[in-house]
Amino acid sequence: MHDALGNMGALLDGRIENPFALLGPHEVERAGRKALVVRAFLPGSQKAWLLDPAHQVARPMERIHPAGMYEAVFPTRPIGAASYQLQMTTADCDVITMHDPYAFPSYFSDFDLHLISEGTHLRAYGRLGAQLRTVEGVQGTNFAVWAPNAAGLSVVGDFNCWNGQQHPLRKHIPSGIWELFVPDVRPGMKYKFRIRTHAGETFDKSDPFGFAAELPPCTASVVADLDSYTWNDQSWMADRWRSNGLDAPISVYEVHLGSWRRGEGRHHGWMNYRELAHQLVQYCQEMGYTHLELLPISEHPFTGSWGYQTVGYYAVTSRYGSPADFMYFVDYCHQHGIGVILDWVPAHFPRDGHGLRRFDGTALYEHEDPRQGEHPDWGTLIFNYQRNEVRNFLIANALFWLDKYHIDGLRVDAVASMLYLDYSRKDGEWIPNEYGGRENLGAISLIKEFNRQAHAHFPGILTIAEESTAWGGVSHPTDTGGLGFSLKWNMGWMNDTLRYMRRDPIHRCHHHGELTFSLIYAFTENFSLPLSHDEVVHGKGALLDQMPGDLWQKFANLRLLYGYMWTHPGKKLLFMGGEFGQWNEWNHDGSLQWELLQWDTHRGLQRMVGDLNRLYRREPSLHQVDFRSQGFEWIDCGNAGDSVLTYVRRGADPRDFLVVAANFTPVPRSDFPIGVPEQCWYQEVFNSDSHYYGGTNLGNFPGRQAKSVGANGRSYSIALNLPPLAVVVLKPQRT
Repeated sequence: MHDALGNMGALLDGRIENPFALLGPHEVERAGRKALVVRAFLPGSQKAWLLDPAHQVARPMERIHPAGMYEAVFPTRPIGAASYQLQMTTADCDVITMHDPYAFPSYFSDFDLHLISEGTHLRAYGRLGAQLRTVEGVQGTNFAVWAPNAAGLSVVGDFNCWNGQQHPLRKHIPSGIWELFVPDVRPGMKYKFRIRTHAGETFDKSDPFGFAAELPPCTASVVADLDSYTWNDQSWMADRWRSNGLDAPISVYEVHLGSWRRGEGRHHGWMNYRELAHQLVQYCQEMGYTHLELLPISEHPFTGSWGYQTVGYYAVTSRYGSPADFMYFVDYCHQHGIGVILDWVPAHFPRDGHGLRRFDGTALYEHEDPRQGEHPDWGTLIFNYQRNEVRNFLIANALFWLDKYHIDGLRVDAVASMLYLDYSRKDGEWIPNEYGGRENLGAISLIKEFNRQAHAHFPGILTIAEESTAWGGVSHPTDTGGLGFSLKWNMGWMNDTLRYMRRDPIHRCHHHGELTFSLIYAFTENFSLPLSHDEVVHGKGALLDQMPGDLWQKFANLRLLYGYMWTHPGKKLLFMGGEFGQWNEWNHDGSLQWELLQWDTHRGLQRMVGDLNRLYRREPSLHQVDFRSQGFEWIDCGNAGDSVLTYVRRGADPRDFLVVAANFTPVPRSDFPIGVPEQCWYQEVFNSDSHYYGGTNLGNFPGRQAKSVGANGRSYSIALNLPPLAVVVLKPQRT
């Protein structure tokens, strides 16, 4: 008893590392004989009993400390966690019966603890956080969290009236993981971890591995069941490698779920994941998209961050529903042939007090030195990529989304900021690596390991890098020195092309190289062409509004841009609203301007994007050979005077090809000679100037016959009508 009372101070002060040494069942010597003592700390109680169902006995417990410590002694016998219960009366004369949390064994094996410390526990999300368990027939939740420098740690929540003294966790040494099984804690209950530092501070933190969270601005984690949903996407999962193949048509519709379409009468207008699933799938099918890419849906406190300042890395945001609702979203997409890609953000995390920042009172997930641990641009913190447990947290998180939610791909945000120690920093504001260089060796290693593990454990998925520099081998295999991504966003193509398209057509002849330069490096990486959300925010305006000229020219230029993009080598990505010509810059707090579809011009643009997607999916030459030079050849890349580009796209079968002609001026050109590979009939299969899309209907319908007249260094040619500010595509028809 003296030992027990000696630990009471630490228990009451919230700085006890091993409450199991004090609480629960213990063998002791009493009067020279072995006996079993059960101790329980029941603050707020008046009396307590030990219920012994085997002997149908309620043994009164002796109060051994006025704060609410009790014990009961009875003869030694085999005893299990579920073989007794505690009962107490409160000051209001309520009777509460419970199982003893300190009678249950640990959920962690020594091997679990070793792997987490080593940074290689790929399924750490099956141990850490709030895990639903049934132990000896008793249902409850196992809470576990990594906080090696905390002096004490307890779980507080709905189940204990947020009393930090009631459920202190046990610390596993040396791993620094704290753990406790709390009986009768069910899904839907809110909780946090209460941390006591060695400096005497006490604060509450959300669970880094929490599977759900309260609706912001509330910040508690929520116990969730991720294993009861019944999936119906077996066919998609078995064959998705075909849809995600590098030779497959991949046309991605990038969406922010909170502002794609709003629901009247709902909180902030947010729609539920299930509603969004039905509406988005129908729209994607109508528009011919193959994949959805969602801006981050992991829990984030600030809606204006669009999800890129994540706190709950393992929690789907509660703005749009529950984990089961999001599982339904993915499942429904898969059942209707739509892949789902998530934006994933291992590059930084925000400073919010309930999040990862100084989690146990120290720089645990981040660096202590701001020259390594802070992003000057975003005011956020940088992960310590070289710390084993942090690497484990991030790699397991990536695998978690692929595993629990059947996600088909992860687009990694801000990769460049991870790769370079001096990213957006001046001299003296960063610390070189061990070799004196600017490369972040820990981040590079983490990225490679993420890609290795993701592709090894979930073959057929995509990993995509937003990487804005000339770093070599981003989409090359790790065993050849690359970073291991499936695809890389072609930021160079995006910047050069938009810069060119913003120019008045009269000046474009002087900047022809901005269009042709992309083909110099087009096959050095597996590129995706992005016109993403980043191009329609921060004062840039909507894509339509960025186009020069009068109203007609703006629409024609945007149709031209999309026609050029869809026929250029590389997979495709377009942010929502761009497909029908949203006028306003994207606003995350409002819906897209769907009302614009009452106008023929906007309906025409939308119709054209749908037809481009269908053409892209139908024609192997537009997607089969995106990453090798055999899939593309210039007909004429040097006609700067007319601002015309002509080229050929080829499929895996070289005889399967398309001829593309793009006129970047508002001047129509009649009988324009273009050299072609064969002498045959060329059917016009696409014309962005079609009246159907809002154009002038100038073109070459139904097609042109090639003649034995040389042009562009070829033996055969066709004479085309090139519509103003338009792209035409022709396909050979052989008899």
